[in-house]
Amino acid sequence: MSRTLHIMRHAKSDWSTGEPDHERPLNGRGRKDALAAGRYLASFGRSIDRVLSSSSTRTRETWARVEQEGVSANSIEFLDAIYEASTASALRLLREVPNDAQSVLWLGHFPTVEDLVFTLGQPDDNPAWQRISEKYPTSAIATLEFDGEWSILARESCQLIDFVIPRG
Repeated sequence: MSRTLHIMRHAKSDWSTGEPDHERPLNGRGRKDALAAGRYLASFGRSIDRVLSSSSTRTRETWARVEQEGVSANSIEFLDAIYEASTASALRLLREVPNDAQSVLWLGHFPTVEDLVFTLGQPDDNPAWQRISEKYPTSAIATLEFDGEWSILARESCQLIDFVIPRG
């Protein structure tokens, strides 16, 4: 069975609030870009089975804006473990996804989002690889596909389908 993994970096946050890093909200551009990300994800025409998101304020607000554009999820988890996740711990979390989930959205932070794509993706001639290596900006979404169960996710087990940088 083919499965889809969207790996998204949160939208642009506001550094001027003086809030601790975990509590920083989105700024104006981030709110607009998160809506654009929602429109992109809605274009797939189906709900996301599971969202695994950092517990930070900016990732929660990013997801809320994505939902405003009609994206739904069967299960949403806001996890402290994703906030400063290493690639290894991110892989452990993804391998625990139940097999009834066909599509997952990982909503997290740099550099883990980029590291996940480079770890899971099998390099090929897709021009998106070059764009990812140049920069994985806020709101960017990499879409990967693979066959098999979540528990067997491994290095270079996925094909990079797309990389977009939604802007509002």
